[in-house]
Amino acid sequence: MNQRVDAATSQELVSVVMPCFNARAFVEQAVRSALGQDYRNVELVVVDDGSADGSCDVLVRLAREYGSRMTVLHQDHQGPYPARNAGLQQARGTLVAFLDADDWWTEDCLRKLHRALEAANADVAYCGWQNVGEGAPGRQPYVPPTYEAEDTVALFLKSCPWPIHAALVRRSLLERVGGFSTRLFSSMDYDLWLRILAVTRKFVRVPEVLAYYRWHDQGQISAVKWRQVLEAWQVRRDFARIHPDLVAHLGPGALRELLDGAVLRAGYAAYWKRDLVSAQRLFRTAARRGYWRLRDARYVLPSLLPAGLYRRLIESADHR
Repeated sequence: MNQRVDAATSQELVSVVMPCFNARAFVEQAVRSALGQDYRNVELVVVDDGSADGSCDVLVRLAREYGSRMTVLHQDHQGPYPARNAGLQQARGTLVAFLDADDWWTEDCLRKLHRALEAANADVAYCGWQNVGEGAPGRQPYVPPTYEAEDTVALFLKSCPWPIHAALVRRSLLERVGGFSTRLFSSMDYDLWLRILAVTRKFVRVPEVLAYYRWHDQGQISAVKWRQVLEAWQVRRDFARIHPDLVAHLGPGALRELLDGAVLRAGYAAYWKRDLVSAQRLFRTAARRGYWRLRDARYVLPSLLPAGLYRRLIESADHR
């Protein structure tokens, strides 16, 4: 990199916060991704969340290699969001990015996010991403819409706008909203973005895929479908309840479609995949909320049966 670019990108310290739990197979790649950025003024704060697979040995070795640029903290197994909050307390940068121990960035990710953030005088810069690995949904690269140019509230209520590692955020903003809540573990990144939406619309998009989200079979939160859907539903409802002024323009019908309609649609998606545990829970929630029509009855009403009977009923229908 030439001196002009290096000087332009090293004025602010970026703190990368990384929770790590039993990620020995992946954590070295994640660490080198964070500290190998061509935006050089980066520190990495890793919070080991009680790993028992040798991850700590890898982290100790890497911390010796990177010296003062890398800090390793330890806590008993409490989950990724308490780990991120612990990392935030130790972070020194005016800008913060989050990278999980099994994910990675392109080498120019932080530089491009920082450049966009500064050019737009924004509070959050976000980018595209790609799911990779066995069983990853939607493996095609994805670049999100320009949220700041559209109905941001409606789009945020439709789905989580970006994954945790596809954004660069001003530290002052994270402090203003109090960091991560820890009440609904599968949707706390979504909850954070919604709480940030309540205080700023100063977002800027980098229309490139710069982040990679690794799918694997080692207990990812996102693998538990029904819980993920219902906890996302809950954070949407909380946002609408706490900020009625921000959702008033949507109207009651459109708002209910964004809130309860998402649960019904997810119930159908789980049903056709024959994830019957998720389908039953989601259809039951739609039934309790009264958000279904006559054409949905053949799918929604059986979900009110005991779980064993519901499964046998569907399996019997499959064999006819």
